[in-house]
Amino acid sequence: MFEAATYRQRRASLAQALPDALILIPGNAGMPMDFAVNHHPFVQDGCFRYFFGIDEPDLVGLVDGASGEAWLFGEDGGIDAAVWTGVTPSVAERAAQVGAGAGGDLAACAAHLARAQGQGRTVAYTPPYTAEILLLIAGLVGITPEAVRAGASPALVRAIVTLREIKSAGEIAEMEAALAVTARMHHAAMAATRPGVREHHVVGCMAGIARGADLNFAYAPILSGRGEVLHNLRYDRTLATGELVVNDTGVKSAGGYASDITRTFPVSGRFDPLQRRLYDTVLRAQQAAIAACVPGVRYLDLHWLAARIMVEDLHDLGLFRGAIEDVLASGAYALAFPCGLGHQIGLDVHDMEALGEDLVGYDGDVRRSDLFGLRSLRLGKALRAGMTVTIEPGLYFIPPLIDRWRGEGRHSSLIDYDAFDRLRGFGGIRIEDDVHVGENGARILGDPIGRTADEVEAVMAAA
Repeated sequence: MFEAATYRQRRASLAQALPDALILIPGNAGMPMDFAVNHHPFVQDGCFRYFFGIDEPDLVGLVDGASGEAWLFGEDGGIDAAVWTGVTPSVAERAAQVGAGAGGDLAACAAHLARAQGQGRTVAYTPPYTAEILLLIAGLVGITPEAVRAGASPALVRAIVTLREIKSAGEIAEMEAALAVTARMHHAAMAATRPGVREHHVVGCMAGIARGADLNFAYAPILSGRGEVLHNLRYDRTLATGELVVNDTGVKSAGGYASDITRTFPVSGRFDPLQRRLYDTVLRAQQAAIAACVPGVRYLDLHWLAARIMVEDLHDLGLFRGAIEDVLASGAYALAFPCGLGHQIGLDVHDMEALGEDLVGYDGDVRRSDLFGLRSLRLGKALRAGMTVTIEPGLYFIPPLIDRWRGEGRHSSLIDYDAFDRLRGFGGIRIEDDVHVGENGARILGDPIGRTADEVEAVMAAA
């Protein structure tokens, strides 16, 4: 948690953007696993944590755009809560920690909103992404759940995006604290990998480091020797010689900020010649995109830059044919790169995307494409100084996708399907880092994590 002045300033900036509204900012509820009081690890809503800072469930924040006043609402724990989970600060004590007023319980919040609505004032809130929050807003505002979805405020979303996408020095420090632990996790994964090891054993090594630092994963780890599955969440295979492991894993800092790092490494500890060549291709694409991360450059153009570099090498290897421009413009390249280059990162690993991907990643100047592959690019608009983004190009050889396109005859003049068939079983390669966009260029955040093929092999050899 930052100083109370930080949260007061953030709320004041938000109030200035919506001076006629009451801004409702609900926190997340606890999420039961299999019965009411057996909960998943709690993850606070990013907007609530940004404006009110408190990492506890079942709280609601309210900001008056006209006066700039802010209140925290919630239920104080009784004796039963004290017996089972210990004595916790009261809502009033929590409110004081973040420079807000104590508004009372949730019934008091509903009464406050009803009085304001009776005076003709607007209640602004963001789109709910859980059923619990949807029903909470419906009850507090006095409307149906269907009306809640229709009534979310685009103006509030735009104001929040403008504020949250520029990271302060304190936020960067939180991200780098997460990355310090993440570096140890990734190096431990490389060290634990060898033929005959189960994937879940490698994940367990990383989990021990995260929990040993009193942190949790920022998302379910993506670790597999079948790296062509972009978000493979099963860890049930035994790793074998000749495979590449794609490890996409991050944690959240004590202050709630995420890391998101991917490394690819050979199970045997050494890349074979083709693996190294394609690994170096992906690395060159990543390095070029990072070097081009400057304010004013469209992230969409970084995606095209990375795609071009990878297509040029695949063209040299005979997988694509014809003009490079045609391979890119037609979308044929997406057979090997069917996803986007990356996304914003911060309090959420895909920062603010609960507010709506298009509202966060695009604007009036850059619109999302409907082309396969490119439509999965979560961020397209121009970069601003102070943004933090991931840069994560990859090459993937996906048998079902190859079969589907070949059967359709899709881009057959630009794709050598026989060459792609020869790479069945290759898997995938992804290299990802978290990058801060500065006034004059980009900086990779965090402690160094073996990134070149030589560095990766050295980490594995040292184990």
